[in-house]
Amino acid sequence: MMMMESKKLFIGGEWVEPSSSAVIDVFSPHDEERVGRVPEGREADVDRAVAAARKAFDEGPWPRMSGAERSAVMANLGAALQKRSADMATTITMEMGSPISFSQIGQVMAASMVLDYFTRLAAEYPFEDVRTGMLGPAIVRGEPVGVAACIIPWNVPEFVLMLKLGPALAAGATVVVKPAPETPLDAVLLAEAIEEAGVPKGVINIVAAGREVGEYLVTHPGVDKVSFTGSTAVGRRIAALCGERLKRCTLELGGKSAAIILDDADLGQAIPALLPNSLLMNNGQACVAQTRILASRKRYAEVADAIVEMVRTMQVGDPMDPTTMCGPLVSKRQRERVEGYIRDGRDEGAKIALGGGRPQGFDKGWYVEPTVFVNVDNAMRIAREEIFGPVAAIIPYDDVEDAVRIANDSDYGLSGTVWTADNERGLEIARRIRTGNYSVNNFAMDFGSPFGGFKCSGIGRELGPEGLSAYLESKTIHMPMGYEVK
Repeated sequence: MMMMESKKLFIGGEWVEPSSSAVIDVFSPHDEERVGRVPEGREADVDRAVAAARKAFDEGPWPRMSGAERSAVMANLGAALQKRSADMATTITMEMGSPISFSQIGQVMAASMVLDYFTRLAAEYPFEDVRTGMLGPAIVRGEPVGVAACIIPWNVPEFVLMLKLGPALAAGATVVVKPAPETPLDAVLLAEAIEEAGVPKGVINIVAAGREVGEYLVTHPGVDKVSFTGSTAVGRRIAALCGERLKRCTLELGGKSAAIILDDADLGQAIPALLPNSLLMNNGQACVAQTRILASRKRYAEVADAIVEMVRTMQVGDPMDPTTMCGPLVSKRQRERVEGYIRDGRDEGAKIALGGGRPQGFDKGWYVEPTVFVNVDNAMRIAREEIFGPVAAIIPYDDVEDAVRIANDSDYGLSGTVWTADNERGLEIARRIRTGNYSVNNFAMDFGSPFGGFKCSGIGRELGPEGLSAYLESKTIHMPMGYEVK
């Protein structure tokens, strides 16, 4: 496996020496061999990055360009990233273990599509609106929020980055990106693309760093907005820090989504469409995963058998193999966390219908067998807490009212699905589930529509025009009576 190394940080549009000799070593989740090394950013590097972003915002052209002008630069960035798409997919699989087939589509192609969406939106977005005021016309402007800190998780690093970078650039904000220490390598390719695309210096700055330096970035007085994707526990901490400082923030956090299978559903169609999203998407490391599967007591055994038999056929193995459907977890720590939840599920009385251990033949690598629990009560930890691994819990319900109650009985509210022969009935149920995203007879995410969660799944929305507005401040300018806006 290739070794990727960078000795400098990308700050102010240039590759600069880091402030210390500290490094982040990246290890393959598949064979535990070192695959990369980058400088570990420290507080002084954050200071330099924020100063560069601040200068680019306060003095540079970026916030003062028209949306169409920014769109043209963003199109250049998209083209530069497109040239690196194959290397980007391989790099993400190498650093975090995502199956290469998912990296190509879910990690890289989806990220490109998000950037393309915001590139188009930047050119047509109404940054200024004229309204009839009480005494004269009122000009309502959307002005860029300032310097945004974008803190990226390790599970889908390039895709989640574009959920933040795309709208920030479209809005005219400048950014400091902090990749997760588990996945800093793909950000090196991003920096190369930024340089090639001719993005004005200081508009995008990248500092890979650990959690403590991340908190320093959040509290930095030069940062106007924080956008974070990650765990609910860290999101609470960031919300508290931002609240103390009246700093704007967008938080996309955890999920424990429920898939409701109604009795009229065709299991031959529903289970194949549901399973990759409920259990194995990105090796189970997806906040939108449908990890609670709700089946009526009448068809419970039939649903459970269908799920177990299909999961049994899904190949576990080397994430670089195009036929692999489930690769390793990102780290030893994450594997230990998932194995702890599997023990808890067994101890609480749930039954393991499939999996529960480590796959045979993998002496190295942070692998866990895809695991299906049956006889699960919604009060169990495996049904309440986000496991973030290939573990699904099949929960029985009495009737449709009970299914809706169980689906809503969660601290989270990010995603969900319902599977039925009647789309209208599915829509009726969708309207009753308290989540930010819901799908009827499919699993979808629309880049032109808002994405985010209710309850402990976060604050604010990404994607769609709502995602762009999250990087704007509203300003009203009152003009005198009789003034005609040109």
